[in-house]
Amino acid sequence: MNRSITANSAQAGFTLIELIVVIVILGILAATALPKFTSLGGDARLASLQAAKGALSSTAAMAKGKYLVNTTGTALTTLMVEGKTINYTTVGNGYPKADSGLADASGLSDDYTVLTGAVTADTTTTPGNAGGQITIIPRSIAGTAAAVNCFVRYTEPTTKTAAPIIALTATATACE
Repeated sequence: MNRSITANSAQAGFTLIELIVVIVILGILAATALPKFTSLGGDARLASLQAAKGALSSTAAMAKGKYLVNTTGTALTTLMVEGKTINYTTVGNGYPKADSGLADASGLSDDYTVLTGAVTADTTTTPGNAGGQITIIPRSIAGTAAAVNCFVRYTEPTTKTAAPIIALTATATACE
């Protein structure tokens, strides 16, 4: 007794042509979306520099506040913040000196290249730096052409009534 069961069911699945069409459509969509995702590096560096600017500003304000509430009767020359030493400017206004201590106390030394003190001119890979300034550059672009237009600069005050200038020189496009 030889019984065979024959099913009258239709084949289920996709043809080879349908699969190729779907793969081509996915490839086109990926090619149009890819440029958007590749430019996110510049946006991330810009956001990081904005945070670095805020950290410098907060540290300078904290140092100024500590200077103002000083009750020792002698002018402060240094301040310890997070185990790091901040040096005050010599003009006696309570703002931090532009040196590596400010970058360390702001928590920037590990993720950024910090240019301090020496007077240098712009090069093709490094922004210029003057005395009384520190320049903060993301490590990922330090030493590249992008670094010239993607940085934060702290300029210490030079008079007793002045505040420091903390300038962000960057755009998402410049930081790519």
